[in-house]
Amino acid sequence: MNNLLKICSFTLLISALSPLSQATIVQFQTPAGDFEVNLFDQGTPQTVDNFLRYVSEGHYEDAIFHRSVSGFVLQGGGFQHIDFQVTPISTFPSVTNEPEFSNVRGTIAMAKLGSQPDSATSQWFINLDDNSANLDITNEGFTVFGVVTGNGMGVIDNIASWPTFNFGSPLNEQPLRDYTAEDYQNQTLPLAEHQALIYNIVVLDASETTADTLSPAINITLIDPPSTGGSGSGGGGGGGGGTSFLFLAALFGLLTYRRYRA
Repeated sequence: MNNLLKICSFTLLISALSPLSQATIVQFQTPAGDFEVNLFDQGTPQTVDNFLRYVSEGHYEDAIFHRSVSGFVLQGGGFQHIDFQVTPISTFPSVTNEPEFSNVRGTIAMAKLGSQPDSATSQWFINLDDNSANLDITNEGFTVFGVVTGNGMGVIDNIASWPTFNFGSPLNEQPLRDYTAEDYQNQTLPLAEHQALIYNIVVLDASETTADTLSPAINITLIDPPSTGGSGSGGGGGGGGGTSFLFLAALFGLLTYRRYRA
């Protein structure tokens, strides 16, 4: 019993000290307007931690929405517009898949490589429609790690309505504004003013209570995950995945501590 109490106490300590236990609100700043996203820190802790690392180190400054598929997704996080060029964002090691929540309209999820569930790095997408029937299952589920709040989908839908142009994969569905078919035919290079820019992503609130009023849809299709591949761009179980992770981490930490104390 004493050992169980120690483990529980250690788990509570980890939860209290870890920034992953927070429910962070971030703001995306774009030329079409700003919008807010509430992150699911407790349900998808590793994914949120990964995303916030890119935010804190400035990797999303002057990033672009580089892929827009009507009625499906608006994708970003892969490229920045720097010195009149579209440049790939430097990435950190990939993050473990956490398909806890469903890919319904307004959610933000990680993009990844086909048939590689744990390959997500910097790229993410916003679901323009309810894509749960596809993306909750494909490639062992796409990790939803937050939701657009307030009137934010109005901004997203605006950008998604911009015409798209094919500059070759992965920029073959790139949304641009005030850029014409004639510009495209003349091979005129799109400038920053044409891009669906993300000037910056900033943390507005790291309070632990910001997600209290949210009820994200659970991904119920992965109770027995199928081994399916699928498209990497475009894009579970219960909401207790984060708690289980913390408990296992606490148990491992306690055992390690006791081993080195012995």
